[in-house]
Amino acid sequence: MPFHAEPLQPHEEIDIDLEHSLAAQKFPDIRAVLEGNRWWARKVGEEAPETWAEQVKGQAPNFLWIGCADSRVPEVTIMARKPGEVFVQRNVANQFQPKDDASQALLNYAIMNVGVCHVIVVGHTGCGGCIAAYDLPAPKAHEEYCDASTPLTRFLDPIIRLKHSLPEGSDVNDLIRENVKMSVRNVIASPTIQNAWEMSRQGQFRKVYVHGWLYDLSTGLLIDLNITQGPEPIVLTPKEEVPPAVQTKANGTHSQKDIPVAGEPILA
Repeated sequence: MPFHAEPLQPHEEIDIDLEHSLAAQKFPDIRAVLEGNRWWARKVGEEAPETWAEQVKGQAPNFLWIGCADSRVPEVTIMARKPGEVFVQRNVANQFQPKDDASQALLNYAIMNVGVCHVIVVGHTGCGGCIAAYDLPAPKAHEEYCDASTPLTRFLDPIIRLKHSLPEGSDVNDLIRENVKMSVRNVIASPTIQNAWEMSRQGQFRKVYVHGWLYDLSTGLLIDLNITQGPEPIVLTPKEEVPPAVQTKANGTHSQKDIPVAGEPILA
C-alpha cells in the first residue's frame, strides 16, 4: 500500500549543514557517519537519479526479514537489495514470540498493508542471544521464567527452554538452527498468516510463504533450511528438486529424508 512521504520543509530544527550539528561537532565518529550519509545520497542520486522520487511514492517490499539485531547481519546488504525492497523486524536472536504485540503488529502490517509475499526468519552463526541461552540453567518447576533477573534473560526464556529440550550433545549451532524453526512455527501459527492462507485458498488473497534461513558469518552466505511453507503444499518439478544431501559449515549434512516437506509439520 503506497504512502506518500512529504519532503521535509525548512525549519529551525531541520538543518542539513553539519557545521550546525552539535553531535557532529562533538563526536568525530558521529560526524563520519553523517558525512558518509551525504556521500551515499549523492552517489545514489548520480547513479540512479530516479531513486529519491520513487522512494517518496511509497513502499511495496516483497520480503519481511525477521532477523537478529547483530550488527554483522545487515539484511539489505547481504541480500543485495535496495532501500524499499525489504521490510524488517530485528531483535535479540531473531525471535517471533506469540505474545509479543510488536511482532504480531508488524507481521500483520507487512502482510495486510504493505504487500509482503515472503516472510523469512533468519538466524546466524555466532548468535550472542543463543550462546547466552545455551549456558543458562534449565527452568524450575512452576516458575514463569527460567531467569527473571533481567529483561534480556526474560526475552531469551523461549530459547533457554528450547535448549534444554534438545537431545544430549546438541551444540550451539544446533540451538541456533532450532531457534529459527521455532520462530517459523510461531509465524505460521499467527492469526495473520492463518487468515492470509485461508483467504488464499478461497482465491481472495495472494499467496504468502514463510521461510527459515541461516547466515554463516564465516562465508557471508545465506543458507535455506528447506522448511518453507505456504497455503498449499509446495511441489517441486524434477528440475527444481533439492539434492539428496546438502552440507554447509553452519548446518552440517542433511539427507533428503531430513528435509521436511512443505505442508507437513515442521520438526521441533
